[in-house]
Amino acid sequence: MLLRLVGSAALCVALSASAADFSFGALGDMPYSADEEARFPALIAEMGREDLAFVVHVGDFKRATETCSDEIFLQRREWFDQSPHPFIFVPGDNEWTDCRRPFGAARDPLERMEKLRELLFSRDASLGQRRLSLARQASLTGGYRYPEHARWEHEGILFLTLNVPGPDNFPHVATEFAARDRAVRQWLTESFAMARARKLRGLVVFMHGDPWNPLGQTRKGFAGPMETLAAETRAFDGAVLLVNGDSHRYRVDRLLRDPATGAPLGNFLRVMVFGSPSMRWVRVRVSEDAGRVKFEVSPGD
Repeated sequence: MLLRLVGSAALCVALSASAADFSFGALGDMPYSADEEARFPALIAEMGREDLAFVVHVGDFKRATETCSDEIFLQRREWFDQSPHPFIFVPGDNEWTDCRRPFGAARDPLERMEKLRELLFSRDASLGQRRLSLARQASLTGGYRYPEHARWEHEGILFLTLNVPGPDNFPHVATEFAARDRAVRQWLTESFAMARARKLRGLVVFMHGDPWNPLGQTRKGFAGPMETLAAETRAFDGAVLLVNGDSHRYRVDRLLRDPATGAPLGNFLRVMVFGSPSMRWVRVRVSEDAGRVKFEVSPGD
């Protein structure tokens, strides 16, 4: 499952470990329209022809104004299962927090999240024609039941998903937000501790929401996860990559700052995937060059 591609943006961190050399694909915030739905299976097939270790959809698999029905959830699962590669899905706001709105047939967001857990997160494995074993927060000790929080390791890199949807990470149920925020922060902390204990070379986080506004300020609802991510990244010797969606524009930057100095953290990189109406995906190559691990990010063909 190795892919040899050239990227346009990269993060390098000096490490002493055996070389990693593989690529994965990321996409999100699609399909939104009838035209995009008609094109989406071809996009999955296109990614299937690439030599990718796995594919991650970072959330919003439908437009906000589309009903949050079981039928749509099942249909999207069918498409994801067509992927020749292991396929991991991360929930966005359009799948559950926005379902409270009248144009979503006014469904209960918490009930819709439970349905997503039943249909998409009930197995300790990915979707797709080839399955990838996943650890889930629901299947481990700690008292939290968030099976959408997944974790896996590939060639010395640890990957994890978080249920942190855009635009504000808040479903208008304060008790739900507080409990999930604690679970998110614990999942991050445990994952970094695992990476350090295993002397892993890098860590990648997937979530839907864009945590920063156009001025680079942390958005409402993201303070907790970003505080934990910054502290853990600062204490981690390896490279850290955040992959998110929600803002519908491809972007690579370094907005996470050192909590002590306010300077950008040198071992951190963020990539924001394309979104509707752009039906494009992002490739990330993980490799080692002269003893330095690199995340090389570029648009998919």
